[in-house]
Amino acid sequence: MPLSRSKKEQVVENVEQLLKTSKLTVIARYQGMSVKDMQTLRSQAKTGNTTIKVVKNRLVMQSIKHLEQYKNLDLSQLQGMLIYAFNPEDEVAPAQSIATFAKQKPIVEFVGAITTEGKWLDAEQVKTLADLPNKPVLIGSVIALLQSPIRSIVAATNGNLTNIISGLKAKAA
Repeated sequence: MPLSRSKKEQVVENVEQLLKTSKLTVIARYQGMSVKDMQTLRSQAKTGNTTIKVVKNRLVMQSIKHLEQYKNLDLSQLQGMLIYAFNPEDEVAPAQSIATFAKQKPIVEFVGAITTEGKWLDAEQVKTLADLPNKPVLIGSVIALLQSPIRSIVAATNGNLTNIISGLKAKAA
């Protein structure tokens, strides 16, 4: 059943809001995917706070045209049966969600992505992003890297103090 004009306007507003808040909007082709597979993808993506939407490309294009930062974006890639993945917190999570699912179901393939600055990323760039660790893992790695020299100094100092104390005890005895 076709959407009424007011429903289409609501969809455009909803997509517009998702585009405004999303750090990266990933677009993928899903032709041939079953409803059950789509539900699985949505539930897996939701764990990373990624929203998966199936929206008519024409309505997405209208949403994009309403936003200033996307005015110069080439929309020629938005053809066929596409899903749109939005995430307001993590730039990598939408790409990772779709890439993880695509390993199980190779029906899904990246088309590209739109950054918050209004730049288009091609499918290869999105695949590269999907291979990166997510934000919490990167933060943990940086913290571990920063703590490494401190731990080395503490361990060396602790070892030297232990040797000095045991040496003093040996002389005292």
